[in-house]
Amino acid sequence: MELPEGYRAEIVEGFIEVSPTGRYRHGRIVNRLHRALNDFLTRTPAGTGWVAGNDMNVIHDLKVWIPDLFVAPEDDEPHITDDGLGLCASCLEVVVEVVSPGHESVSRDRIRKRRAYARAGIPVYLLLDDHDEGGTVTLLTSPSPGEAVYLEETRTPYGTPVTVPTGPAKGFVITEAITGPSGA
Repeated sequence: MELPEGYRAEIVEGFIEVSPTGRYRHGRIVNRLHRALNDFLTRTPAGTGWVAGNDMNVIHDLKVWIPDLFVAPEDDEPHITDDGLGLCASCLEVVVEVVSPGHESVSRDRIRKRRAYARAGIPVYLLLDDHDEGGTVTLLTSPSPGEAVYLEETRTPYGTPVTVPTGPAKGFVITEAITGPSGA
């Protein structure tokens, strides 16, 4: 599929979704989080053998997503799909989306990707959302793949630390240094 420069395509819940890449603030949050998470993983025994990645296809049941950030095994070769298109979602421990402006972007990250990531059984979904009451971090855990839902949800305003409770990123804290203050 040929796309205009600055756009990307994903297959979410059976639909091809074409969207522009994020704005500067979106990229800045992703970059801050990427650096901080990789630093944390290298310093933490539970993080040994895990890395934060981005800009890769993640695949589950012939559906393709491109999360803003994810935590996957450093040795990802065994988890590459047979066709080489991307990583199998089953190897991911954390997935992160930073919500972009616009109704479709908000709906994609808050609703459709939430169901898709739960359906794939990804243990932790973090949603950083500038467009939710001045900025919130939503931590979703305990996926129920058959129901396509996360059983546990905590929504916290920017500026309040949010700690990843499980997996190789257990103990990683999302702070104002990553998100900026509430209302930013």
